[in-house]
Amino acid sequence: MWIHKHKHPRWSQRGGGGGPHHRAGHQREFPTGDLTTPQEHYDQLHRKISHTWDLVVMQAREQLWAAKQRRKGDRLVIACQEQTYWLVNRPPPGVPSVLEQGPERGSCTAGRVQMPTGPFQTKTVDFYRREVECLRKALGRARVKSSVCLEAYLKFSSQRGLHDPIMSGCLPSNPWVTDNDTYWAMNAPSAAVPTRLRVEQWAFSFRELLEDPVGRAHFMDFLRKEFSAENLSFWEACEELRHGGQAQVPALVDAVYQQFLAPGAARWVNIDSRTMERTLVGLGRPHRHVLDDAQLHIYMLMKKDSYPRFLKSDLYKDLLAEAVVPPETKRRVFPFMRKPRHSSPSPALLPASASASREPSGGDGEA
Repeated sequence: MWIHKHKHPRWSQRGGGGGPHHRAGHQREFPTGDLTTPQEHYDQLHRKISHTWDLVVMQAREQLWAAKQRRKGDRLVIACQEQTYWLVNRPPPGVPSVLEQGPERGSCTAGRVQMPTGPFQTKTVDFYRREVECLRKALGRARVKSSVCLEAYLKFSSQRGLHDPIMSGCLPSNPWVTDNDTYWAMNAPSAAVPTRLRVEQWAFSFRELLEDPVGRAHFMDFLRKEFSAENLSFWEACEELRHGGQAQVPALVDAVYQQFLAPGAARWVNIDSRTMERTLVGLGRPHRHVLDDAQLHIYMLMKKDSYPRFLKSDLYKDLLAEAVVPPETKRRVFPFMRKPRHSSPSPALLPASASASREPSGGDGEA
């Protein structure tokens, strides 16, 4: 077996051979075969981390020395711990893994056209065709201006400023600096009557509504009145499948399919044919992400159809009217903040022009 040891490129500058920077009279011959691919991977890795190459070499030597100093039992334990870690933290199906592919696939230049390699490096017609296709895709890629991003950040900050306990304080008192824990009790996941600020947050986004157990329960009541509660039930079943135990995955997949997707199911959900075909193909080898496409389809259906009607319904308006507005019992922690400490109107009940022109008024912010 022919074995070659690659030297550091810095050694070649000092007079030694090896490395990608060879002198004309000291060009070494590489054997033809599969060894050229690891050499290209090594050169590409060196170019990416050339600024920290000395640190990488030093750490590798220290780890090798420490491994040799360990006892055989300790080395066995560390190897088992390493294998267990990667078994537990294995990437989900469909996600690229750096351990199962070459360096060129995980790099940021994977989509770019590679230069032809050869003695003359001639660019063929196929090379220019692939380069034109790559540039056409780059021109069609969506980009966002910095002004639009800053405007979105300002809108997000102004919308959630009064709902931030650090920026606007806590009502009725701050449990982080006082012994009064009423704030935690009023904002508990299973609170009987939610606060007004909590109900207003449900109108910020559909994700805010689903992440709140109380808001999800009221949204389920609204869907029952519209005879579409199976959509939210299917979404919750997919969440349980995604975050459940690995041993129960096949049984959960079969139960969800029989209840929501099978022909003549008791709580059948409306899935388009293309999504159903991809889901049926994945059911052959069930895993915890096999229903992600169907779940996303139902999620977008509820977000675009049921969620806007829920915000305009009498049920949500009654929740806003009956919500608790806790009185202030303590002075604010930061006295230099002069904003009033009262609940803001729900953005779902305000017209777009009024909500855009509305500005916070001044106040002392004291009880």
